[in-house]
Amino acid sequence: MFGNDARRRALTETAPRLWVRAHAVSIAVVAKEVISTSEAPGGFAGYSQAIRANGVVFVSGQGPFDPATGDVVGETIEEQTRQCLRNVEAILKAAGSTMDDVVQATFILLDESDFAGMNEEWNRWFPTNPPARQGARLPISPKGIRISIAAIAVS
Repeated sequence: MFGNDARRRALTETAPRLWVRAHAVSIAVVAKEVISTSEAPGGFAGYSQAIRANGVVFVSGQGPFDPATGDVVGETIEEQTRQCLRNVEAILKAAGSTMDDVVQATFILLDESDFAGMNEEWNRWFPTNPPARQGARLPISPKGIRISIAAIAVS
């Protein structure tokens, strides 16, 4: 494949050093800033509401919590989706971004039958040029929660 053993040895011996150098450079340019606001539920259980790194805002999964009371907002998937997106929006605002800056989102549903209702509310928030997204159905711990939404945006 390489033509001779000496060339293969040279590539094998230098590859790890090149990777380490490139990896060290990428770490050196990352500036990490914690984003926090009282307009969204606080990060609990050891995580931040969001992190900005190199012009990208990573918003942690937001449940349908009222930021003032901590109570779950709404019983329907549409109401809960709306509250999750309000919380994401508040965090993005604290980071100097908007919902128009969202490039990727992840949603977690308790029940896959909620997808249509979630998608209906989603389309109200992103009527044109929606972000890339992915979803999953997983058990969600806090009682009464049907959805959680995380987002990545540019700042």
